[in-house]
Amino acid sequence: MNRFTILFGILGIFLLAGIRIIFEYKRAIKFRFGKYVKTLNPGFRWIIPFIETIQIVDIRVITFNIDSQEVMTEDNVPCSIDGVVFFKINDPERAVLEVEEYKFAITQLAQAALRDVCGKVELDTILSKREEMGKNIKEIVELETKEWGIEINDVKIKDIQLPENMRRMMANQAEAERSRRARIILALAEEQAAAKLLEAGKLIDQSPSAIKLRLYQTLSNIAAEKNSTILFPFPEEMLPNQEPA
Repeated sequence: MNRFTILFGILGIFLLAGIRIIFEYKRAIKFRFGKYVKTLNPGFRWIIPFIETIQIVDIRVITFNIDSQEVMTEDNVPCSIDGVVFFKINDPERAVLEVEEYKFAITQLAQAALRDVCGKVELDTILSKREEMGKNIKEIVELETKEWGIEINDVKIKDIQLPENMRRMMANQAEAERSRRARIILALAEEQAAAKLLEAGKLIDQSPSAIKLRLYQTLSNIAAEKNSTILFPFPEEMLPNQEPA
């Protein structure tokens, strides 16, 4: 009786040791004596203990950061650039069998591609066309990862760190540009005002009554302050009072 109990106990432990639960968002690569057998789908699965092993692969979109890279741009400006990569495993078997540590491999590819792409353009291009830079990096990384059954969804440039002296120069440049625009706007306003004053002067010259009205209006504006004395060097009757023929 004890022998049967021990035997059933060992058998139960053996069966329980082979139970595996695979979640919906994962796949399991099964090996038998180190040789690939098949890919296990989600659900309740059983493998032969000590003979078969599995390696779990996550098929969701995976995100990781590209460590900050020191880059010298085409116009010889040193900067530190980091980013983020989004990828998804379409073929778990190839991702495990074709490359060792696919996450580390993608990281190294992304870092090299970032330095290569950003080093071939000027700083202004990197700052103004981040989306385009990310697409170029994505295309370079995809050339390698397609062979591994991995799809690169997107690559984004997150942050660009510039030297302090370069930041000051860019701030001065932006301030000078704003000052230039302000002066241009002011000059245009003066030009338009002068044109309107010229038109108004021509209209006033056509009517002596208009000249008098304009004089009275000017005097009224001056008298509003009540701190000035107005002297006329000639009588008002000397002003033209007849409409031109």
